[in-house]
Amino acid sequence: MLRETFQSLRFPPVREVVKVVTTRRRSHLLIPSPHKGMGAVPHPRGTSFRVWAPTAVEVYVSGTFNGWSPTANPLARESGGYWSVDLRGVRPGARYKYRLMTPAGDLWRIDPYARAVTSSAGESIVYSAGNAANDPGGVLIARDNLVIYELHVGTFYTPAGRVPATFDDVVQKLPYLRDLGINAIEVMPPMSYPGPLSWGYNPAHLFAIDQDYGGPEAFRRFVAAAHRAGLAVILDVVYNHFGPDDLDLWQFDGWQQHGLGGVYFYNDERAITPWGHTRPDYGRPEVRQFIQDNARMWLHDYGLDGLRFDATAYIRTVYGFDGGYELPDGWRLLCSINEEIAALFPGKITIAEDLRRNAWMTRPVEQGGAGFSAQWDDVFVHPIRAALITPDDDQRDMHAVAESLTYRYGDDPFARVIYTESHDEVANGKARVPEEIWPSNAGSIYAKQRSLLGAVLVFTTPGIPMIFQGQEFLSGAWFADTLPINWANRATYSGLQELYRDLIALRHGGNGRTRGLRGGNIAITHLDDQQKVLAFHRWQDGGPGDSTMVILNMRNVAYDAYALGLPAGGQWQVRFVSDAVRYDPDFAAYPLATLSASAAPLHNLPFTGHVPLRPYCALILSQDPE
Repeated sequence: MLRETFQSLRFPPVREVVKVVTTRRRSHLLIPSPHKGMGAVPHPRGTSFRVWAPTAVEVYVSGTFNGWSPTANPLARESGGYWSVDLRGVRPGARYKYRLMTPAGDLWRIDPYARAVTSSAGESIVYSAGNAANDPGGVLIARDNLVIYELHVGTFYTPAGRVPATFDDVVQKLPYLRDLGINAIEVMPPMSYPGPLSWGYNPAHLFAIDQDYGGPEAFRRFVAAAHRAGLAVILDVVYNHFGPDDLDLWQFDGWQQHGLGGVYFYNDERAITPWGHTRPDYGRPEVRQFIQDNARMWLHDYGLDGLRFDATAYIRTVYGFDGGYELPDGWRLLCSINEEIAALFPGKITIAEDLRRNAWMTRPVEQGGAGFSAQWDDVFVHPIRAALITPDDDQRDMHAVAESLTYRYGDDPFARVIYTESHDEVANGKARVPEEIWPSNAGSIYAKQRSLLGAVLVFTTPGIPMIFQGQEFLSGAWFADTLPINWANRATYSGLQELYRDLIALRHGGNGRTRGLRGGNIAITHLDDQQKVLAFHRWQDGGPGDSTMVILNMRNVAYDAYALGLPAGGQWQVRFVSDAVRYDPDFAAYPLATLSASAAPLHNLPFTGHVPLRPYCALILSQDPE
């Protein structure tokens, strides 16, 4: 255990006060910048520079504008450990670094607030953070209509056949996502990272888009293009740890304790994370402000529509579980960010990847919660994947499936994001659902049929549905940052894309025929754990065009006329059949388009209908609007 590493060390119960060494330069001769803002802030006459380095003795900015002189441009000391200077004539595009003279030596550092860098181990770039002129503005989508597509920029679409791809490459596929019915894209972290390839969860520079993805300008073009296509953009941010590689924040101004990270990090046991001992010190106001400034920048400067916070359990606790070593300062940071977003950016959403079934994450801050709009839901993904993957029908736990469908955080049915595939679920020893069902034979009829049952549940269960890149056309066995998704599968499995398109359209309300799938109400009307048949009723207000019935047969057995209870009499239309021949040549034509409900109570519902159920098949039924 990492914790044992620290048992032999003694830590002060309260952080020591950092001793500031008096500067040799007469600081009263230096004039601080009159401009607000951290990092390099361009203005009409030049650029203002400001950095936090509380134990530095002297600070200089060196760059292309002064021939990289180590002494030409000193910064003036401000209160609180800040240093600043305003330099005339320095324009966007200039490269620079800070030179910090400290008791630990002479240190050259990339600006922590750099909006652009040449590389993770290179130089800062002065960057103008104005809004993109061709961006029509953000896209606000109600949570009950939100459909998320998670993608990794480097592997999503590689027209040149190389990885990593860029944001400009992703732009080429935005019409495809829009036509699929997607209305929100969740982008895995694109912040500057070490080397050419990464998932993104090892950010070296939080404010800078990686140059391998095209840098900040390519990101702006992508956001603007997504907005023009009616697609919201949600960005994955990482505040539970930084780096750990190419991390100039590490011992930034020379001060540290116990060989740990210095002023930006905890310097005791609280530094421990599964990804390195680089947890930010949420107890320092300057570090909290650094993180909060970062969250605000993405929404303000880039016009993003939401943020997804990685591994929030490791922000609010040391070891990632409730009832253990709590981090109250981390909890307060999450609350503060969400409060500010709600006040400054109404309608923007924040999503927590907490995965601890903690309803307080999505309760309002004023009610004692963390204030997130939604959270990734492991109550759904794990039981559903288990039911899909298990090879023995008798071992399929239909009660666990039903509990997954009806679970909610508090009274809000849309406080959870539900999925069967995400970057975590299809990597690190795990594969895509069809591959898990039948390894090395993901294109088999059984793998397709059972994986599609999962897709049906994602789009018919109360919550915010999400799919992972390429899921809609059986792309790849697993996810890796070296493996682009195989777009040739789009032609091979073109029918499956139609299936996803149809499911998403029904989830959006089916042109007034399945409004209940946007509602928050669900009732399990029938569960047969022996026959592995499950039926549930979805509705918003109820009635024709609203009440929707979903039926699943999760056993390799066919039924010619399975009797099911229905909430209303009259004609029910078969809106969707998961194994219809139009979706795949291995499937078959379904023999029924309409069924009549007779006035015979069944399954605690007043009417009865009989439907054919093929093996591993799902149906969606509703009545025509009046």
